[in-house]
Amino acid sequence: METLLSHSFDYLSSSSPQKIRKGLRQVEGLLAQLCLLKTSLANKRQSMLLLGSSLAPTGKKLSELPEDPAFREFFKLQQSFQWNIAMRLVACLERLLGKESNGTNDLLVIQNLDLIQGILLLHPPSRALFAQEIYMNLFLDLLDPSNCPAIQSSTIMALVTSLLDHPQNTRTFEAIDGLLVVTSLFKSRSTSREVKLKLVEFLYFYLMPETPAPKLSTSTSATNTAILGGRGKELIAAFDRRRETVNGQESAVADGRPDTRTTEEKQSLLGKHLSNVQDLVEDLREGGGVFGVGGIS
Repeated sequence: METLLSHSFDYLSSSSPQKIRKGLRQVEGLLAQLCLLKTSLANKRQSMLLLGSSLAPTGKKLSELPEDPAFREFFKLQQSFQWNIAMRLVACLERLLGKESNGTNDLLVIQNLDLIQGILLLHPPSRALFAQEIYMNLFLDLLDPSNCPAIQSSTIMALVTSLLDHPQNTRTFEAIDGLLVVTSLFKSRSTSREVKLKLVEFLYFYLMPETPAPKLSTSTSATNTAILGGRGKELIAAFDRRRETVNGQESAVADGRPDTRTTEEKQSLLGKHLSNVQDLVEDLREGGGVFGVGGIS
């Protein structure tokens, strides 16, 4: 696995679009092998007979991943900065943003964003990277109205994944005027309907109340501990310590900054940029969908 990652990282650091594409495909192939069930020869033959049908490869259940030796090895490697995929994808994304926008480059950006979303779901500790403004700003740059709807949609999905169970990342998003960027894009007449729907879904997600996030996220602690054994907490704590060191600041609790916010607090912040936020909040509490908020502006 280290050899495959080494080759992939070499390609991702290249200036050649062809090599970058190859590196992204290698990473995608690795993640696919981890998440998809192995198919026996008999099943492969059956699949060939069913070509043209709506059947798709079967994925593994989350509960099954800790028992998979390959996934256990993958997770351990991701705890090392040398083999962390998220860091390499973000560095590659930075270089892609520095290139002239064209069809080829746009496709690479979209593929990169999709892989960032996947790796942040498979390795939640990597989300700590986006507590840093330099990385969170990449998402805001990609939400620029000049970018195509496909890039904007993929960016919104990656942004949501980076904020999951990480209130400090949300504080960074707020601090660099992320709400202004998102609401400006929503109010723009040039923004496609598809992107606007995703933005409304993002606002629902943002307005949800937060719970204090311990060093080992409640939603992932059981899985992480099962995969990493007794060293799980130590490794994830090291990831958090690095984030704090790079930021040049102590934890939010220690220096008095708010670590979590309620729906009401976030409603107040969002209300500075968007009218009728109360409608969103009421719809959220009633469990409504995006179709009940056509009046927000």
